[in-house]
Amino acid sequence: MGRFRWHRVREVVRGKTSTIRIRPLKYDEEYTKTPEYPPILDTSYAGRKQREANEWFEAVKSLKTVEEKLIKINMPKYYGWKCFLLNENNPVPYNGLPFAQYITRTHFMGSDNFPYKHLEEESKKLVEQVKSQIEEALVFEYKHRIRKHEHNSMEDSPMSVDKLDEIMGKSIIQHINRILLKNLSDKLPHLLTCQIDPEPRLESFWLVGFQTHTELYLRKREKIPAFKNLPLDPYDRWFQYFGSPALLLRHKLPLPQVVALEESENANYEVPEFDYNPQVLGIQYGFRHGTNIPGFWPGDPCEFGLMSFHNRGHILRKPRHQVADEDALHTQAILASYAWLLPQACYQGFSTYNDVTYPLVTQTVITNGKLWSFYVYQLNTTLLHSNHAISNPRRNLCWATPELKLFEEITDGKVIGLNDEVLKYLVMFYLNKPSIREGIEMKPYLGNEEKVIADIADWKKRAWMENIFKLMYSNRPRHKLVPEVYAWERIYKILHKTRPLEARRRPFELKINPFDRKYDENVYRYIPKAHREPGKEKIKYEESYYP
Repeated sequence: MGRFRWHRVREVVRGKTSTIRIRPLKYDEEYTKTPEYPPILDTSYAGRKQREANEWFEAVKSLKTVEEKLIKINMPKYYGWKCFLLNENNPVPYNGLPFAQYITRTHFMGSDNFPYKHLEEESKKLVEQVKSQIEEALVFEYKHRIRKHEHNSMEDSPMSVDKLDEIMGKSIIQHINRILLKNLSDKLPHLLTCQIDPEPRLESFWLVGFQTHTELYLRKREKIPAFKNLPLDPYDRWFQYFGSPALLLRHKLPLPQVVALEESENANYEVPEFDYNPQVLGIQYGFRHGTNIPGFWPGDPCEFGLMSFHNRGHILRKPRHQVADEDALHTQAILASYAWLLPQACYQGFSTYNDVTYPLVTQTVITNGKLWSFYVYQLNTTLLHSNHAISNPRRNLCWATPELKLFEEITDGKVIGLNDEVLKYLVMFYLNKPSIREGIEMKPYLGNEEKVIADIADWKKRAWMENIFKLMYSNRPRHKLVPEVYAWERIYKILHKTRPLEARRRPFELKINPFDRKYDENVYRYIPKAHREPGKEKIKYEESYYP
């Protein structure tokens, strides 16, 4: 191969001329045997927006650690996203079941083909061993335990009734869980290594696409000529869920899948459409940073859920004849199950933008101590934003049992009419063993060496990321509060414009939207000269590690 001469090229840099040397390409580097054309890009407004969205999805996927992915989702908003707030303790609104199915893309299987049929025989045998102990616990809780320090019922008001219902439910859940763990742990080794969390912090945050648009959005769209001939794209809305489980059980291994992931694409699994603004159901919205917390922080070895126990006090708080109790329980179970599995998926490296590559399963129990409902939920997809809310072929699946009564009454220190069917379902949930998913990469979108912030070798970056993550997930008010538009400003400056000669300094006068401010648009911490590192005296501000 011959030698190539270096060519001198003069370039202008900041008004000065400088000389650089470049080497011309070789023949085989400049030409290829087959022509290579650049990709043809859609230059329309919709095409550009779609490319920007895809780049954002890839940016979230490419991050190595769990916390960085969770921080990245909140980076576009300094004051947080505008999201609809869902609370498990609030009464379920009318028509809440189709709404819950739509925003979680869940097909409700009902009680048909309820899983775990292969565990029924073994479950019936174990029920006989624990039946007498459960009866003793029920008699103690309902007849002998003093609760004046827990609940002061001065009068039989609706609020005191539902409070007592939740207190009784939590106590019985703890007793029954203790009895079953004590009697089954020697036969089921996975119960010895499971983690138990009483009343943990459960929060979930995801994006859902709706086909309806607000009137404000449509009015703004009419003022832009470029939008007139374009079709209406789905309107994405954020949802933030706050759960209040009485008890959680989790393990280092996931529960086995009920059906294959491909089976979830069955066209017979229908999901009802909900083409209304969530505000028509009375759901309020607020501005906050989205949080995904399944009851523990990233890095905990027991990162997969076994089962969760929930109270049903909201049934007593809802207005009479507004919604059937059965639909309200199904709504609660679907939202609670999805909201617990989504953060678990986020801790595996997935997100509301990047779909799961394998299903996750959880078992949900809703009870007040006397009435019990059992659910099995399989998460097959987290992709619910934009057009995916309608076109996504995958569906999440939920199986349920009818509402069952554990006993009829307790008289003379004896439980009358104890229902073995309830205990059978309960024991079956404990018998369901978690197992290793053979041939599946559990964390495909996380780094090989760095999966959580604690794995980062650089101690400065590790400490900085930890502080930012915990600060963001505390959702404390920002250092710089949202600029307020005072009443006199709205009257004299916005509505009537009676002060034209006054200096324009307020954000609404400068056409600045405070909610467009990014999370990293802040002044970094100043380093005094005495604390600067040797050789870096000119670096005045601390380094940031925003993802």
